[in-house]
Amino acid sequence: MNTFIVICKDKKNSISKRLANRSLHLKYLKSLKEKLIMAGPILNSNGNPKGSILIIKYKNKKKLEEFLKKDPYAEANLFESVKIELFKRVF
Repeated sequence: MNTFIVICKDKKNSISKRLANRSLHLKYLKSLKEKLIMAGPILNSNGNPKGSILIIKYKNKKKLEEFLKKDPYAEANLFESVKIELFKRVF
């Protein structure tokens, strides 16, 4: 099992789209159970979400990409970019 950090940046002026899909997104992430190490929004200077960070254990990057494509935020076309990197937890 590999650990990945996923960095998603929202499209501009998309807070209403984010809020409209938030509960479905959270429910979807909960399906990961112990695979999900950490998740939360990236905030702008006003304290509003402008993206998301996920740290997830997954078999491989391809399987993770398949999972992420079905996320309600991705299906709503919320993100301007999604970056996936291998991650090593030290602390």
